[in-house]
Amino acid sequence: MDLKSFHRRSIEDRGGFWAEQAGLIEWHKPFAAVLDYSRPPFARWFVGGETNLCHNAIDRHLLTQPDAPALHFVSTETGEERSYSFAELYREVVRMAAIMLAQGVGRGDRVLIYMPMIPEAAFAMLACARIGAIHSVVFGGFASRSLASRIDDARPSLIVSADAGSRNGRVIAYKPLLDEAISLCAHKPERVLMVDRGLAPFASVPGRDLGYAALREEHLDADIPVTWLESNEVSYTLYTSGTTGNPKGVQRDVGGYAVALAASMKHIFCGNPGETYFCTSDIGWVVGHSYIVYGPLIAGMATILYEGTPIRPDAGILWRLVERHRVSVMFSAPTAIRVLKKQDPAWLTKYDTSSLRALFLAGEPLDEPTARWISEGLGRPIVDNYWQTETGWPILTVAHGIEKTPTRFGSPGMAMYGYDVRLLHEQTGEEVAANQKGVVAIEPPLPPGCMQTIWGDDERFVKTYFETIPGRLVYSTFDWGIRDPDGYYFILGRTDDVINVAGHRLGTREIEESLSSHEALAECAVVGVADQLKGQVAVAFAVLKDPARAGTPEARQALEGELMAIVDRQLGAVARPARVHFVGMLPKTRSGKVLRRSIQAICERRDPGDLTTIEDASALDQVRDALAS
Repeated sequence: MDLKSFHRRSIEDRGGFWAEQAGLIEWHKPFAAVLDYSRPPFARWFVGGETNLCHNAIDRHLLTQPDAPALHFVSTETGEERSYSFAELYREVVRMAAIMLAQGVGRGDRVLIYMPMIPEAAFAMLACARIGAIHSVVFGGFASRSLASRIDDARPSLIVSADAGSRNGRVIAYKPLLDEAISLCAHKPERVLMVDRGLAPFASVPGRDLGYAALREEHLDADIPVTWLESNEVSYTLYTSGTTGNPKGVQRDVGGYAVALAASMKHIFCGNPGETYFCTSDIGWVVGHSYIVYGPLIAGMATILYEGTPIRPDAGILWRLVERHRVSVMFSAPTAIRVLKKQDPAWLTKYDTSSLRALFLAGEPLDEPTARWISEGLGRPIVDNYWQTETGWPILTVAHGIEKTPTRFGSPGMAMYGYDVRLLHEQTGEEVAANQKGVVAIEPPLPPGCMQTIWGDDERFVKTYFETIPGRLVYSTFDWGIRDPDGYYFILGRTDDVINVAGHRLGTREIEESLSSHEALAECAVVGVADQLKGQVAVAFAVLKDPARAGTPEARQALEGELMAIVDRQLGAVARPARVHFVGMLPKTRSGKVLRRSIQAICERRDPGDLTTIEDASALDQVRDALAS
């Protein structure tokens, strides 16, 4: 069947199509109905069926390939390497599950995971899935205030963390950040389980903090059966930035997610049992959830858990791992490839990468020069793909497991099966023609694997995602796009105030709130500006209460450093603006709305557009002057 026919059937016969895909996983109890869409836009998939993510990722493979590699851990930061077969991974996950149960964690309880890229992080995720607990992984680079907001929203009974992570040889102590976050929280977790890597000394809080190593010894021979869950029970929540300062907890189910991942591993990534999958993301992001931990293991593949950068100890490390572990499928981000592009191209051919069938790239737009460079250097297909934390798996790409469809540089591809993708006019809601710009939207119901709702806030889920296009109940991706006559989509950028920095989605509102906590600021605006390496960077424009505070170049530099340090401390280095410029006023409409798109256009040397609504045009001149100084 060709891709277009496959896609058409997934939309016109959802029941029959997804019932077939559900056969790719194991069910403890068959489902009574494929889809319940009686309460739009909320979709319930495989209703009444019982399954378990951990069972499908580990247990079922024990019968066919117990000694096959399941997880390879490599840290170029510490020099550690460990490998686990499916049988060994099973034992470690069961031990972690036993520790959690002993601390009173049960079905439906939340466990927050704040860890570096180490095996114990994967053990914790899979252990939660095994016992029916809901995990919420927070990226280890997040600072205390961001971590605190997620703890208060998830209300975990247990937090699993580590003494430290490491990046580019620099140790990042997690425990002080975690202790500060808990001190800021209204919700105080009962227990903190600490993995001590010996990287940074830390103080334990008596009665709260527990040592993982000692508890693991107590449960070496534990036997914890899986807890069978109804398909629509919650598997995890994962926080993503929004246009307000409050993060959104994307809530995902069990059965629909398992089916979606199994189908994507077959149709999109073409992974086979016994092969190796290498995703260079982090478990703190959705790509790490779907394609480091769950997806490859569900497919019976070994997965590589990598702590390091693309150029440490040298620019050949990724390809050396491909050679050593005979990687067949690799997933990375355009930023990583742009970093490698600055290195000696000889690294691309130094190692045997013949096992690699394709390199998948996602997380931010892939520019054509970068795509051509890596394609020609590796001599392997480069497959772009576009999706979101909210969807859990690709919306747009090509699916070589269905049909050998050619890729097009600059395009992530076509609409994937299950996604009824539309391009809509943002003001009328009408569909736009080929080669015309529109908002990329999805006609509900969303397919299996997509978010169920926002954790604890159904109203916000509907209002945020389904009520932004006039007259249409459709899911908005908040991205502009065009579609060519052949059905290939091209993503043009965000319609809201979320920016994409090296694959990390950041809310400009969060950064603005952090900057505004400095006593010298009257107001500020943060915009995402195109950057050759990172895709976008945050740039801030600040109005001071007393302009004299930035009266000299030295004073401006010192104040800019203070503001960046505040963002570092409150949100983490990933959110730090590339620059903070000082202006006398921000360009606003007569109603007081800051013209962020106009500021962004000036930063990118584009036409700022129609300015008939601006209150004072001289404010734009101040932006230009600040950029020039």
